[in-house]
Amino acid sequence: MTVTDHSQELINVAAQAAADKLAHNIIAFDVSEVLSITDAFLIASANNDRQVRSIAEEIEDQLREKLDIKPVRREGERDGRWILLDYLDIVVHVQHSEERSFYSLDRLWKDCPELPLPEDALASRNRPDAHTDAVGNAVTPVEQAPADDFGAEDYS
Repeated sequence: MTVTDHSQELINVAAQAAADKLAHNIIAFDVSEVLSITDAFLIASANNDRQVRSIAEEIEDQLREKLDIKPVRREGERDGRWILLDYLDIVVHVQHSEERSFYSLDRLWKDCPELPLPEDALASRNRPDAHTDAVGNAVTPVEQAPADDFGAEDYS
């Protein structure tokens, strides 16, 4: 089994909404092979509680406006450290950076295939293997600025 087109559409809208609110390290996993309760997880982070809430609200607003869908369950709103939005086909986790680091959902689901995301969502990643420019925009390795040569030679 694999993620349905509907689930991928939900992931794309949610990921773009998260990127629009400056979430970082946005990633989506196809968990359909290992879980029967949902097709995919979307994980996004923020540096403070207010931003976690803002990202979750934007995801909810965009999914409602663009796809006329509401979450069947929403948890964690009061603390604003980890908000879970359950849309049945997908589950969205918006986590404070500290919770994300501590609970390591990325590591837990790393064996599941990653799903394609909109460019803005990919640009939100600051993983070492992500190719981004100085301001965090996704670039191909060819577009990256050349390394600085200064100091490469010894002038003594």
